[in-house]
Amino acid sequence: MFPVGAVVAASGLVKQAKYGLTLDNPELEVLETEESTIDSDKVGRILPIYPLTEGVPADLVRRAVTSALPAVVKLQETLPAGLRQQYELIDIQQAIARIHYPEERSQLEAARRRLVFDEFFYLQLGLLSRRYLQQAGQTTVVIAPAGSLMEQFYKVLPFQLTGAQQRVVNDILDDLQKTIPMNRLVQGDVGSGKTVVAVIGLISAIQSGYQGALMAPTEVLAEQHYRKLVQWFNLLHLPVELLTGSTKVKKRREIHNQLQSGELPLLVGTHALIEDPVVFNKLGLIVIDEQHRFGVQQRARLQQKGDNPHVLTMTATPIPRTLALTLHGDLDVSQIDELPPGRKPIQTTVLGGKDRQSAYDLMRREVAQGRQVYVVLPLVDESEKLDLKSAIVAHQDLQEVFPDFSVGLLHGKMSSADKDKSITAFRDRETQILVSTTVVEVGVDVPNASVMLIEHAERFGLSQLHQLRGRVGRGADQSFCLLMNTSKGDAARQRLTVLEQSQDGFFIAEMDLRFRGPGEVLGSRQSGLPDFALASLVEDQQVLEIARDAAQNAMAKDPTLEKWPAMRSELEYRYTRLLGGAILT
Repeated sequence: MFPVGAVVAASGLVKQAKYGLTLDNPELEVLETEESTIDSDKVGRILPIYPLTEGVPADLVRRAVTSALPAVVKLQETLPAGLRQQYELIDIQQAIARIHYPEERSQLEAARRRLVFDEFFYLQLGLLSRRYLQQAGQTTVVIAPAGSLMEQFYKVLPFQLTGAQQRVVNDILDDLQKTIPMNRLVQGDVGSGKTVVAVIGLISAIQSGYQGALMAPTEVLAEQHYRKLVQWFNLLHLPVELLTGSTKVKKRREIHNQLQSGELPLLVGTHALIEDPVVFNKLGLIVIDEQHRFGVQQRARLQQKGDNPHVLTMTATPIPRTLALTLHGDLDVSQIDELPPGRKPIQTTVLGGKDRQSAYDLMRREVAQGRQVYVVLPLVDESEKLDLKSAIVAHQDLQEVFPDFSVGLLHGKMSSADKDKSITAFRDRETQILVSTTVVEVGVDVPNASVMLIEHAERFGLSQLHQLRGRVGRGADQSFCLLMNTSKGDAARQRLTVLEQSQDGFFIAEMDLRFRGPGEVLGSRQSGLPDFALASLVEDQQVLEIARDAAQNAMAKDPTLEKWPAMRSELEYRYTRLLGGAILT
């Protein structure tokens, strides 16, 4: 195959085989023969690696790219010179040429930085342009930030707001005074006090003569909000009602009538709020909790119940800033990044199968002292394909392990009445141990619970585990979270160790993003995350930040982008291709 005495360069994946080290599918090139030295186009150079199709070798693709590269001089530059200079970006022709065949590493890095910037910049520009179009010509009610009702609420509130809560309240009250509808997302860690922040906004709307709506994704969470609001609103002599799929027909009609007449200032509920019979008299503010669990159309239908009402969305699942900018670039985002004082850190431990008895000993000790325990599993019924203990089987097993205690069961396949019965029994301390699926992730608030045991913890994302952990640690007692790891791999143990080391939901969300990537963190393609050719939300956070800054500056100077026709044209193309719709029309 090669001349005798030839010097050959070989490259490929090195593997340990039966007879020693081998090269897997090596790429070979003759560098020198006895007659001559060959000028190599590969050795000592940075070579591009392309995705290949069977039958199409790398050399063929590289030759095709090389022949096409001279045409890059015809590419139109879409970014203004001032913008490129401000953010230290090379021009597009250089970027395309050097991303394929850089002469040195610094050229490759500069080329990639420019192309990654473009991907982020046009996405951000598209989101901000969409927001501009949505707000153009829209006006809404102006809501006063102060009044006697608000003063009264602050007097009956049994605690002081944290600095982070007050900062977010100021953001909301500032928005409510504008004629442009508020569209703000509030992120807050588990137990950070998002509800009271939303209630202050709702009271502001009510004292200005408008109605409020609070929508939650589950009956469990809607009821929890309702119970809390009743405590506060009774002290203010304000009525509040709950509307869910379980609401009786007679009560439902009463609510509809009071809402339409304006007698009812605030309605809490589930998807039932978007049904046709629900008609508000003067809807001024909508609050949507765990907003990522609702579809775009569902949120839009609730907004249509009023005349461009203000919208406040909330999530207790912290989203890394890079994801928040990418997914919610058309929203204002506020973060409650401070927990109320006096909260004890939850003692978190990763356990293996051999540690189960010590977990049961802790559970027995805590229950004997009058406290309660959650046991969470990922499945309802047994699965033949997955070796996971089901909630139903675990419930039976634990009743045998703890015959002196009452063990309850809660899962999503139960009827609403049975769910309510199970939660009420646990809340009233009639059951000491509650076996559940992730239905307890939000909405179940039992301060007396001090232990959270999560089976098959390696099957959950870190953010979801942190959310589940937040079901305990709500009282004055020391609480514990036990993560039962059934995986034998080091990767799962390393990932779960993050929860042993940190109680910070935003840090945990960032680590979750690094371990699993954005697709897994958000739960599949339904998240709406666009595909990037080069950009990485994990590695390119700094470039995303400057791209966001550049997009905001451009929109501030000219929201129509008519000053920059090439930029506008590129945005039209990219927005249609990536986000599925025309823009700036």
